[in-house]
Amino acid sequence: MNPPLPRRQSLVVVGNGMAGMRTVEETMKLSPLMYDITVFGAEPHGNYNRILLSPVLAGEKKLEDIMLHTRQWYVDNDITLYAGDPVVFIDRKRRYVRSRSGVEVFYDRLLLATGSTPFIIPVPGHQLPGVIAFRDIADVETMLTAARNHRHAVVIGGGLLGLEAANGLLRQGMDVTVVHVGDNLMDRQLDKPAADLLRKALETKGLRVLVATHTSEIVGRNAVTAVRFADGSEIPADLVVMTAGVRPNIALAQQAGLHCERAIVVDDTLQTYDPRIYAVGECVQHRQATFGLVAPIWEQARVCGAHLAGTGHRRYAQQATATKLKVTGVDLYSAGDFIGSSGTEDLVLRDPRRGIYKRLVVRDNQVVGAVLYGDVKDGPWYFELIQKKIDISSWRHHLLFGEALCTSTA
Repeated sequence: MNPPLPRRQSLVVVGNGMAGMRTVEETMKLSPLMYDITVFGAEPHGNYNRILLSPVLAGEKKLEDIMLHTRQWYVDNDITLYAGDPVVFIDRKRRYVRSRSGVEVFYDRLLLATGSTPFIIPVPGHQLPGVIAFRDIADVETMLTAARNHRHAVVIGGGLLGLEAANGLLRQGMDVTVVHVGDNLMDRQLDKPAADLLRKALETKGLRVLVATHTSEIVGRNAVTAVRFADGSEIPADLVVMTAGVRPNIALAQQAGLHCERAIVVDDTLQTYDPRIYAVGECVQHRQATFGLVAPIWEQARVCGAHLAGTGHRRYAQQATATKLKVTGVDLYSAGDFIGSSGTEDLVLRDPRRGIYKRLVVRDNQVVGAVLYGDVKDGPWYFELIQKKIDISSWRHHLLFGEALCTSTA
């Protein structure tokens, strides 16, 4: 008589988003039979590509177009999914989680992928109906409904997410004003000249842009009617979309007594201070840094998946990142230290007629930063120069004209 097969270990995943499910995929690729996997998600859907919510809002894609894992995928892969039923309690001593509906599941390994929560500016009126974030499918559905029934939209926050929300609402026929507290739009990715070009392009498309503007109150009795600013002026609003940043979602980890600072602190294997618990994505802090871009989160998933699969020799190492964006049809690219400091010099190309701006920041004959507007095809090459610290002295006079000219004259 054969001895009974050992019970598969239990892997519980808290968070049904891109980071958590990518980690599950990486784990299953390496050890497909190691775990019974249970996934809890706050939203009543399968896993979808959050990055593509903007095209859904703009009417370019439908919800089914952005699904990464349908409910049938979980069934086919023998994964138990509790959608729309988030975990509300973790008992680390007895090793189980409890969901909002009361489901309790034991774990051998626990993966926290709780993401982040939008920061809603706590001005008077911020809790009125009609004030929303731009974070999930429900937010997009609220915006589409507002666009069908109302006219005036105000987007607070002039970063990438805010501009994408504004573009989508404009495409849906609303009058849209973007309000940004900083002097430049997209100040984390662009310098002032590039931001000024972007602002002009957006205004040409019909967006109204207010920079260096502080929101003091959202006005309304039973719903939003206007947004008031610190100087006392106000503009009408039927919908207010807050895109003023996000905060790592660490409430559950804190309740469980895990070590958190700005986010859940993890080591180079994505393990928390509890060796049975791992964390990935926007909810983690690794060597003081937190994360919002896809590239580092995919690398976290690869490393964490290897360790969960028992083949863990990989270590997560932060890398310089580049940002390539397409905002309302305008191509942008930035990388490295594009602000510059003492000891750096700027190489700049401006072609206003063609709508092109390039700025390279150079220190000691090495490129340390780049901002490109309108023509971004050489972005990856400039990023390679930054990463590899390549000496550019032999073709610095041709550098702004791109890789083809530089390599042909080398």
